[in-house]
Amino acid sequence: MPIEKHVTYCRICEPLCGLIATVEDGRLQSLRPDPDHPLSRGQACPKGIAFTDIQNDPDRVLHPLKRNAAGEFERVAWEQALDDIASRLRGIPHDEIGIYFGNPAAFSYSHALWAIGFAKGLGTKHLYGPGSQDTNSRFVASSLLYGSVVQLPFPDLPRTDFLLMVGANPLVSHGSAVCAPRIKDHLSAIVRRGGRVVVVDPRRTETARAYEHLAVRPDGDAWLLLSLLHVVFAEGLADEAAIARQSTGIDLIRTAAAAYSPEDTEAITGVPADDVRRVARDFAAARSAVAYGRTGSCLGRNATLVCFLIDVLTLVTGNLDRAGGALFSRGVIPAEDIAERAGMASYAGAKSRLGGFPDVLGAFPAALMADEITTPGKGRMRALIVTAGNPVLSVPDGKALSEAFGRLDLMVSIDIYVNETNRHADYVLPATTWLEREDYPIGVSSAAPTTFIQATEAVVPAYGEARPDWQIIDDIARRAGIGMFHIGPLRRLAGLTTKVPIRLTPRPMIETLLRLGSYGDRFGLRRGGLNPRKLRENPHGIVLSEHAATGRINDAVRHRNRKVRLDPPEIAAELARLTPYVDADFPLKLIGMRELRSHNSWQHNAPTLMKGKRRHAARINPADASAAGIVDGAPVRIRSRYGEIETVALLTDEVGPGTVAVPHGWGHEGGSWKLANKSGGANVNQLMSTAIEDIERLAGMAHLNGVPVVVEAGEDRRER
Repeated sequence: MPIEKHVTYCRICEPLCGLIATVEDGRLQSLRPDPDHPLSRGQACPKGIAFTDIQNDPDRVLHPLKRNAAGEFERVAWEQALDDIASRLRGIPHDEIGIYFGNPAAFSYSHALWAIGFAKGLGTKHLYGPGSQDTNSRFVASSLLYGSVVQLPFPDLPRTDFLLMVGANPLVSHGSAVCAPRIKDHLSAIVRRGGRVVVVDPRRTETARAYEHLAVRPDGDAWLLLSLLHVVFAEGLADEAAIARQSTGIDLIRTAAAAYSPEDTEAITGVPADDVRRVARDFAAARSAVAYGRTGSCLGRNATLVCFLIDVLTLVTGNLDRAGGALFSRGVIPAEDIAERAGMASYAGAKSRLGGFPDVLGAFPAALMADEITTPGKGRMRALIVTAGNPVLSVPDGKALSEAFGRLDLMVSIDIYVNETNRHADYVLPATTWLEREDYPIGVSSAAPTTFIQATEAVVPAYGEARPDWQIIDDIARRAGIGMFHIGPLRRLAGLTTKVPIRLTPRPMIETLLRLGSYGDRFGLRRGGLNPRKLRENPHGIVLSEHAATGRINDAVRHRNRKVRLDPPEIAAELARLTPYVDADFPLKLIGMRELRSHNSWQHNAPTLMKGKRRHAARINPADASAAGIVDGAPVRIRSRYGEIETVALLTDEVGPGTVAVPHGWGHEGGSWKLANKSGGANVNQLMSTAIEDIERLAGMAHLNGVPVVVEAGEDRRER
């Protein structure tokens, strides 16, 4: 067969960069940046290019696997696997069946839609995902502020004059919770046009090195934001007209901020009062400004409050819903809007069995999973389906979760690898990669400074016996008699999904939403509108508007008065109990960090990304290392009140005294990925707590940043 070139786009992270896939005889030969993509313009990160290693990985799961009596996996036929799984599920009450979906589901419209539809069909409270270790606090802040859990305000990067980033490192992450290819160019353009980029982070990250840095202490974000607001109000810098026009409840924020002067918070935040006052004044005086927070701001003890205050700072300075400020998200395909209206995307619509935590987008804190399996009582989780996830490495105390799996009556995984989680499963079912399926962008693509859409077909046929995630979920549901999408107006479809011979599939659903959306052709009623054929004719994508729309507050805010609410009782309670957390026995504070050539836990088996003697290492300030007798490159033991790990010490002043930074996603063992297993490292989440009192109340966030620890010299096992 001839060599073929296929236009597609990456689905590893938010920028969705354009790619060209070279295919020969149905096998991927290479991936290269697409020079004709209107936004990424010939640029893609190492992770996207290296996906060729994963696509062709001999360690991939390509056939259904069943655990035999000896505890080993053996190949079985699809029909045998599906029939046995369905038979066993029929013997378990629906509310005792759990689902965990991993990060890749967020980048597949069909996977996300069918996983949630399956959970709604079950009516189970056991839906878990990465959100409680990532962004759920952001969604809850949006629910409280705007009355919409799916609203994701984003920075208008091409037009802003002052970008204040809290806990974000876009030179490595490439922009999280915002869809902006070539984000490095966006940041440098802000400075070139006379603007400023200020990074708030305990670590001097790659982004902080390139721009201005406020070195806040771990978990000090809430105090820093309140002190910035203090200056804005005390010095008359607030845009009172914008506050009155756009919001209600400002008195709560004024009163709270009055108690947090920069001089009072300096001992907690570590940021000099003069620097806080300077940044607050300059932010308020800028022609346009926006505060933007990401993962680092979402994982502390006050996660939802921090996300809330980030948006408040933007609003009170008159920068919400205006050019260069924070803009309201709107999907070209209105999937999130429809999901919210149909009851599939909710906040606090239900409470978890243990701890009484509110659901966020239908899901509950993943930190509860082990206890939900082992704690007796009605609704105890007895079966678990894990799809594209590895919670043993991504949630706190993976060892306890691994042990809990032995109490399940059934565990099924849908994945491309045998990993630390599904090595305990009864079945591992092979899923297609994103190159083996068609796709339309939903989710974070709605948070885009330039309105754009691109669709793609599969560029290679499925390898082996791999099937799309949605199809596997659908096959299990049909055989087990579980009606999909059993919620709200979709209940009428639920029974049909198990009875009618014609299968309900995701593609017609998403293409209908495309045509009915803001830019759709309304099935021929709007000339020039979007439809599937138009997207096929423009494979590199279509720019629909150079700049995202402003003036959308009345459409985006769902509160009855169409105003942003600044005084919800949940936030008043958080402000009332705001107290620094100190543990004298563990005087240092641990934070997580991203790495350019890692993506969570699933790319350490790619040789291209692991070359150069990569190793897992804890960043420790030389003063702290000296006090503990730790030398650079030697083993270090890190202990918390909940566990301990051992890794390698990297002494650096990029973290200040009292701060330790450790990358997440490492510590592979027992899976099929040979290179990942050999690469060593430690699972940093073994240091985190799963106790109910340590889970953030409003969003169910695991406490992953600002964790009290102590460091000690580890045992040197190197050959002498």
